[in-house]
Amino acid sequence: MAWLIWGLVLFLGVHSVAIVSPGARNAWAQRLGEMPWKALYSLVSLAGLVLIVLGYGLAREQPLLLYTPPAALRHLALLLMLPVFVLLLAAYLPGRIQRTAKHPMLLAVKLWALAHLLANGNLADVLLFGGFLAWAVADRMSVKRRAAAAPLRPVPGLPASAWNDAIALVAGLALYVVVLLWAHAAWIGVRPVG
Repeated sequence: MAWLIWGLVLFLGVHSVAIVSPGARNAWAQRLGEMPWKALYSLVSLAGLVLIVLGYGLAREQPLLLYTPPAALRHLALLLMLPVFVLLLAAYLPGRIQRTAKHPMLLAVKLWALAHLLANGNLADVLLFGGFLAWAVADRMSVKRRAAAAPLRPVPGLPASAWNDAIALVAGLALYVVVLLWAHAAWIGVRPVG
């Protein structure tokens, strides 16, 4: 469990720099230089992600059950996951979905985390998905506060187009089907359906 916790601390910690200190990202980028700061940020994120994956895998070998979700919550989780990939793609594809969601990636993380908390009741699940949910909520509140103080830089992506929503919708739903029917079982070892 320690590896999972350290991974969450590293990954969510580095992604929380702007939450804790809105000017810190720019200060570090000026102090180190833009590319060295991005390289350091990426290395810490990657190290955190590797520790999360290893720690979660190890924790699943000796699960500590906190609650047993009823079957109805597993069905609700599948429904909540439906827009997640669409929102992730919409974060990089400016269009109506992106404008309506305002911060589609954060909304996708919140839905993903909530869906997995509803469907899983082990301690490792609560730490992993609860940590990401808490981070996404805190980041969304921080984004509102930071946007009021100074405009945020847009997420890099394709130029705005009427086609972007169609691309996000079709490709996002296709990804959902691939993950649901194959990738989740192949990569995580858990079959969401069947």
